[in-house]
Amino acid sequence: MIRVSGNNGFIIETGKTSYIFKVLPTGQLEHLYYGNRLNIPEGAEDEALDVLSEKHAFYPGNTTGYDQEHLQYSLEDMRLEMSSYGKGDIREPFITVIHADGSSTSDFVYMSYEIKKGTLSLESLPSSYDDNGYAEVLCVKLKDNSYNLELELNYVVYEDCDVITRNARFINTSKERVILSRIMSLMVDLDEAGYVFTTFRGGWAREMQRDDCLVTGGKHVSSSVTGTSSSRANPFFMVHPAETNEDSGDVYGFNLVYSGNHYECVEVSSFGKTRIVSGINPETFKFEIAPGDSFDSPEAVMTFSSDGFNKMSDNMHLFVREHIVRGEWKKKTRPVLLNSWEAAYFDINESKLLKLAKAGKEVGIELFVMDDGWFGERNDDSSSLGDWYVNEKKLPHGLKGLADKINAVGLDFGIWVEPEMVNVKSKLYEAHPEWSIEIPGKPHSESRNQRILDLSNPKVCDYLTEKMTEVFSSANISYVKWDMNRNFSDYFSQHLGANNQGELAHRYVCGLYRMMRTLTERFPHILFEGCSAGGNRFDLGILSYFPQIWASDDTDAMCRLAIQTGYSYGYPMSCVTAHVSDCPNHQTLRNTPLETRFNVASFGVLGYECNLCDMKKEEIAAIKAQIELYKEWRETLQWGRFYRGRGSAAMPQMQVSASGFSQRPSFSDNFSEWTCVSADKSKAVGMIMQRLVVPNSPFHCYRAKGLDEEGIYSFYNRVLKVDVREFGDLINTVAPIHVKKDGLLIDIIAKFVKMDGEAEDYKASGSVLMNGGVHLKQAFGATGYSGEVRHFQDFGSRLYFMEKQ
Repeated sequence: MIRVSGNNGFIIETGKTSYIFKVLPTGQLEHLYYGNRLNIPEGAEDEALDVLSEKHAFYPGNTTGYDQEHLQYSLEDMRLEMSSYGKGDIREPFITVIHADGSSTSDFVYMSYEIKKGTLSLESLPSSYDDNGYAEVLCVKLKDNSYNLELELNYVVYEDCDVITRNARFINTSKERVILSRIMSLMVDLDEAGYVFTTFRGGWAREMQRDDCLVTGGKHVSSSVTGTSSSRANPFFMVHPAETNEDSGDVYGFNLVYSGNHYECVEVSSFGKTRIVSGINPETFKFEIAPGDSFDSPEAVMTFSSDGFNKMSDNMHLFVREHIVRGEWKKKTRPVLLNSWEAAYFDINESKLLKLAKAGKEVGIELFVMDDGWFGERNDDSSSLGDWYVNEKKLPHGLKGLADKINAVGLDFGIWVEPEMVNVKSKLYEAHPEWSIEIPGKPHSESRNQRILDLSNPKVCDYLTEKMTEVFSSANISYVKWDMNRNFSDYFSQHLGANNQGELAHRYVCGLYRMMRTLTERFPHILFEGCSAGGNRFDLGILSYFPQIWASDDTDAMCRLAIQTGYSYGYPMSCVTAHVSDCPNHQTLRNTPLETRFNVASFGVLGYECNLCDMKKEEIAAIKAQIELYKEWRETLQWGRFYRGRGSAAMPQMQVSASGFSQRPSFSDNFSEWTCVSADKSKAVGMIMQRLVVPNSPFHCYRAKGLDEEGIYSFYNRVLKVDVREFGDLINTVAPIHVKKDGLLIDIIAKFVKMDGEAEDYKASGSVLMNGGVHLKQAFGATGYSGEVRHFQDFGSRLYFMEKQ
């Protein structure tokens, strides 16, 4: 709901939040409040706004007064909805314009407003949408009277998920060209300092590592200049008091519907006010705006919760599922896939792929994906990107022939592509070197032997769109993994003029969106999955076209625990793909239990990436049982509400006492809990995972979340058998003859003798399961083992199932 008071105050309300600002006598917009919904009766809006407004009589010393008529105001000491340099505010600006006379002073003041039903309509960028017709848009129009420029601030209200989105449109209504060198998507000013700026940083194979920074002064920035939203700094971030936790405390969550270079900053002024900005990174942005032209900033997303991180995440998850993801696959059950990459890498051929697909069918796989290596002369990463024709030596019957045979096995068929890239060693580069992003005649910094095609050039976008159309229509293709494996270097477009090179990074993203929009409209039945060297482009822009994204090239369960937990703060698990791979893991060489690899991956969109043809019978049987179990609980795991429990996903730090002895780690240091609950709260799946065994610490407790407190649930685990070889020489404490732990005899015994795992089976109310918790059967502690003891080794985990009676 949007309300306007008689004194030009604006009250934006969702189900549980209020966002309030008003027009100052100077014409600037003063931000007044963002937080829990306030009780402001109709007719009492002006009185409430007076209470929330700052009171100013004289501007502070050593600051700049706005003008001679308003000497009580220094914009440096005001909470503002937008700001710029030149009129006294020296904090992070919202917008910077370089005028034809060389000045960069801007002074946008209130002109008018408009309220309408609907959502944003951005010409070159994706934005949120509303199928229900409930969303409202507030457009506040500002004008710089000195230079005859206009700025529109847009606010879209989604009451159902307590989300407000924002963007800005800059309009050049003057008669001269100007340079837009900075435009943010949102700015929020808060009263006080001392907030924690929580970002999600990392790199390849270690995406989304949570980082908390207490901001008491100065400015702290999280940004990307990689040409993508990047694995180094995801555009999702949080701002909150230090005492906020998963289930209590205030938290603001922010994100950006954008896949390029972005910028987030939290700054504390000399007056103790906190400013938050988010938008396109100005470091690689400079746009020329001709008279009559306009520029739209990407849509920013913000939500608030006073019930901790989990509720904030719930708001974001609902928003992404209902208002970002779209198309045929929006709510369609995602298949369990088998990807060929770690099974074969580039060494693929039709017979090898068919053998792998048949093995997948036997264990319950539904979709077989042929990864890199099927096109051009692609035998390694040094050639053929850009040459999107079938390598007939590997696939003599073409894509259609292979797809038909995969379909005959009973599986859907998918492929891997990387349309945005080109190898110098390719026919495409030989024909069109001017299509590559590089500085002609200058040394180029390479990455993975490939270069980036210039999507700021419409000819390149059109060519690639038609090439991908040829590929996708050449066979019965049900799934496409769209990859992008390198960062930008040597920013230069051979299509753009010398004075427009600052437009390349943004124009590239707009070109990408145009391609994605066209292809998803042409092939609505295809399940597209985004990928960029793993999670190097995991953002709401990609999710506006592709309903799921490959979270990380790292499939190690221990690493994935942290990575997937990081994503869960801002993104629903139905968007996060996760695979079970072989061990030793190909990224870390770590060995983790097969059941743990499945347990972690099952909370995302499950797939497998291993050579089933080479696996032992016991492993094949285990995978078959895993997939059968996943399908039984898939609706809850893919579409349920996800809750983080106790425990951080970060690796525990060594704790040392004053005497120098290591201290016993706390539960939060060594364990993580997840719970996923169906929308009607009738079913739930929980997981507990241990990092390292702590000796003589057999007691553990699982606490559910999100259940119906009054409902009675059946709580049980998946009872597994334990391989006797897990106990090593300890088998000789019960064996009638001596057994060598690495000998032939132990292998023979293991085929016939399995140790019973523990069984948990209880009935209790949701209140008991959540507040009291399930006190689990004791873990192995070196004093004995039976079916009443939990075999819980390093990287051990358990799934628990809850069904409402």
